[in-house]
Amino acid sequence: MQIVMQQVTTFASGVCMPLVGLGTYKICGKELIYSVVKAALQAGYRAFDTATVYRNETDLGESLKELLPEFGLKREDVFITSKLSPKDHGFEKSLKAFELSLSNLQLTYLDLYLIHWPGVQKLKPEDTRNQELREQSWRALESLHKNGKARLIGVSNYTVSHLEDLLRTATVVPHVNQVKYHPHYLQKDLKKFCDLKGIYLQAYSSLGTTVKVSPLLQDPKVLSIANRLSRSPAQVLLRWATQQGICVLPKSTNPTHIAENIQLDFDLTAEDLEELSSLSTSQKYAWDPSIIH
Repeated sequence: MQIVMQQVTTFASGVCMPLVGLGTYKICGKELIYSVVKAALQAGYRAFDTATVYRNETDLGESLKELLPEFGLKREDVFITSKLSPKDHGFEKSLKAFELSLSNLQLTYLDLYLIHWPGVQKLKPEDTRNQELREQSWRALESLHKNGKARLIGVSNYTVSHLEDLLRTATVVPHVNQVKYHPHYLQKDLKKFCDLKGIYLQAYSSLGTTVKVSPLLQDPKVLSIANRLSRSPAQVLLRWATQQGICVLPKSTNPTHIAENIQLDFDLTAEDLEELSSLSTSQKYAWDPSIIH
């Protein structure tokens, strides 16, 4: 199999993040993680996205430790992201949670560490302590960044309102906001705000929903473009994002799909991009962070 040469986005610090990373949500168990990571490395993936709540950090860490030498790779050749659980908000708890993630992954640093959710587990969405505790969490991430343990820091599922709250007290502007972003759910105001503030918008759920048949993958315009280009609907959707410079995190346990999802060496026309950005559907397909105070 020919290995794909990865496109990257480069941050002001010089840190480079591949435009296509492997998402690992709901992929659990050492045997499965190992096979998925092996297929991904073979296909050319050099970025892996996990989180405390995915409960697969340990298996991912062990798999990478075993497999990287097999591919002639070192730790610095891969980009690894993990995320703070909603149960671990607060300054001290965030620091402890980070160290546990680092230990689970068998690493000395993370390339990117994100606050996974703006709310705190077991607090009601309207509770003002959500804002207070996520401010503390951000201070913890800033300290991790300043001491080199997290090369980049950011947030996930943050709305414009959450970002405005954060920026009032932050000494480090988030490098990344990882959010749901696809042609059925264009967060145009959020993208515009992130661009204005120098926050890189990273997309998850680029293929819609995790149900067996994603409405986005079945969208007539997506299918039409895919048929014309002799590409899969997934490839069209992923290229729609990466052609705009947006990093994507496709998830699959199928080696064929894993390989296809990184083979994005084609261009959509301006008309294709406009069509995909103008679909009449607006659907989240998942949780809504806007209810969090």
